[in-house]
Amino acid sequence: MTGGSNTLVRLVSATALAAALTACTAVDNEAASVREAAVPATSAPPAPPDPAEVGANELGMVPVLMYHQIVAEPAGEYDQTPAEFRDELERLYREGYRPVTAAQYISGDLDLPAGTHPVVLTFDDSTTSQLAFTDSGDVTPDSAAGILAEFGARYPDFEPVATFYVNNEPFNGDPRALPWLAANGHEIGAHTASHPNLSGLAAEDVQRELVQNVRAVTTAAPDVTVRTMALPLGVYPADRTLAGTGAWDGTSYTFDAVMLVGSNPAPAPYGEVDPGGVPRIRSGRGAVPFDSAHWLDWLAAHPDQRYTADGDPARVSFPRDLEAGLDPRFADRANPY
Repeated sequence: MTGGSNTLVRLVSATALAAALTACTAVDNEAASVREAAVPATSAPPAPPDPAEVGANELGMVPVLMYHQIVAEPAGEYDQTPAEFRDELERLYREGYRPVTAAQYISGDLDLPAGTHPVVLTFDDSTTSQLAFTDSGDVTPDSAAGILAEFGARYPDFEPVATFYVNNEPFNGDPRALPWLAANGHEIGAHTASHPNLSGLAAEDVQRELVQNVRAVTTAAPDVTVRTMALPLGVYPADRTLAGTGAWDGTSYTFDAVMLVGSNPAPAPYGEVDPGGVPRIRSGRGAVPFDSAHWLDWLAAHPDQRYTADGDPARVSFPRDLEAGLDPRFADRANPY
């Protein structure tokens, strides 16, 4: 009887354990079902709209705006007051422009919402009106960088990035400046070491100016690659190729784009752009002909001529009758309609 009792006890215990496990499993399954019901399934992002619906034209023109100083009392024809710069940013935002860097523009690395337009904001000469810091270490609010940061905080869909073309000892030699620009998504470009008229320099001196400038940038901000340059005074060296590529003292440089002091919008990056001479529009304040206000007015009056994004960075959309203007390098992304 003792053996039989033990066997019976073991059978009852096993049955009870199995029932308990079944009950626990049921509870766990019910809890999992509740969790799954509480967390909606991840859905695929919506497809971009039909390019024709937004008038996409990624072979259209891109305004590359050139600024110098942002000061209360402008002294030069390329300067603006802080209020004027804020007004221009408001206009750009209102008319659907979204900033990209010069490096993003020239490489065609553009990821913009459907129906918006790229604009490149560039600043020459690395003055403290563009970037300076308060005693507490904050960026001064009326500097170009401060105004951009404040504007981007107010309009989160307006990424406040620009390209700063710097000389050696930029921003009055403040060691915080270049790392701050890099950390905040801005591009740092070359503008030569001492801002000479390159046409008056020997070939070796042209290359020395650019190598020393690139070295200064990458020493201050080691993670930065200098990808574009702006010609001081808008003047080429005698050998134009040296503006884009060269070497001195064992260091070489190659720039994706050379920026001019032009007076008209730039071609689309997927079209007939010349990387060795990208035109820029001078800010002007009405003091120079064909300034930023002139060209923004013109593009607003001729919307079919400006670059309008299709919302899909993997393709290049444009009206079919513009297909001949597509650079063959982008043929695999072409989406004529």
